[in-house]
Amino acid sequence: GALGLSTGLAYASAFSAETSEVKQLAEELSAFGAIYTTHLRSEFEPVLEAMAEAFDIGRHARSPVIISHMKCAGAGNWGRSPQLLAALEKAAQDHPVGCDCYPYAASSSTLDLKQVTDAFRITITWSTPHPDQGGRDLQDIAAGWGLSLQDTARKLQPAGAVYYGMDEGDVERIMSHPLSMIGSDGLPEDPFPHPRLWGAFPRVLGHFSRDKKLFALHTAVYKMTGLSAARFALHERGLIREGYWADLVLFNPHTVRDVADFKDPQRAAEGIDGVWVNGQLSYADGKPQGQRQGRFLPRSGSLVEGFADTKTPT
Repeated sequence: GALGLSTGLAYASAFSAETSEVKQLAEELSAFGAIYTTHLRSEFEPVLEAMAEAFDIGRHARSPVIISHMKCAGAGNWGRSPQLLAALEKAAQDHPVGCDCYPYAASSSTLDLKQVTDAFRITITWSTPHPDQGGRDLQDIAAGWGLSLQDTARKLQPAGAVYYGMDEGDVERIMSHPLSMIGSDGLPEDPFPHPRLWGAFPRVLGHFSRDKKLFALHTAVYKMTGLSAARFALHERGLIREGYWADLVLFNPHTVRDVADFKDPQRAAEGIDGVWVNGQLSYADGKPQGQRQGRFLPRSGSLVEGFADTKTPT
C-alpha cells in the first residue's frame, strides 16, 4: 500500500547516506510502480548537484521522482529558479519527474546551525529548553542574551524555526510551472507554526490567482487537487466527476483569502463556506462539524501512469 520511498537527505538523520546506499533502497520501487520523493540534499548553493543526484537515483530505480518543496534557499541563491526549472524540464524529457512547492518565501523546519545567518530573518517557533522564546526573532534573542547567533541557536536547541530565506520571484516561477504541484508542508504540532498550516491553499486561490493573476483559478485548483491525485495514483480523487469521491471545498472566489500571518499564524481563512470529506460535511459556519470521514488511501496501481498526461483540465 505504500506510495514509495521518501528521503530527507538534508537532515542530520540521513545526510550521511551516500547516493549508492539510497540507490540500493530505491531498487525495490520499480517492481511496484512506486515513486521516489526527496527533500534534496541541499537547497542552497549546491542545489543543482542535489537535483542531479535525485534524478540519478530515480533513473537507477526506474521510478518517478518528485522533488519536495523545490526552492532557491539562501540569499546567495535568489534568482536561480530558471536554472532549477530548466534542469527539471531537461530531466522530464526522458524520465517521469515533478516537484511540489508552497506559496511562501519563508520555510519552516528544525533550528539548524548550518542555516543560522544574519543575511535574513529567522524566527523561533518552539524551543524545548526555552519555550518562552517561541515567536521571537533569533537576532532579538541573541541581543537580549548577549550571545552570537550561533551560540544562541545552540542554547535554544532542540528548537524549530522559520527562515525568511527565499525570493518571492523564485517562489512564483516555481509555483506556476506546469510540473509543480502546490502543498502546505504545514507542521501542526508547532506551538507557533508557519502560517502556511492555516493559509497555504486560500493564499493560492486569493493572493496569487485572483489578485496577482499568476495563473487562472482552474489552474490553481488543479495544482492543489487533480495534479496531486494523478501523481500519486489516488484514483477517483482530485476531480469533480460522476462516480468520484466527493472531497469538495465550497469557497467564494471573490473573497477567499488567507488571514494567517507570521505574527498570528493560527487564523482560519476567509471566504470558505464548506468542506466535504468523502461526501460528509466536515466544515461549515467557520468551524469543524465533528465528522471524521477521512480514510487511508493505499497505492492503487503504478504511479508511473500519473505522469503521462497531467495537463490542466479546461
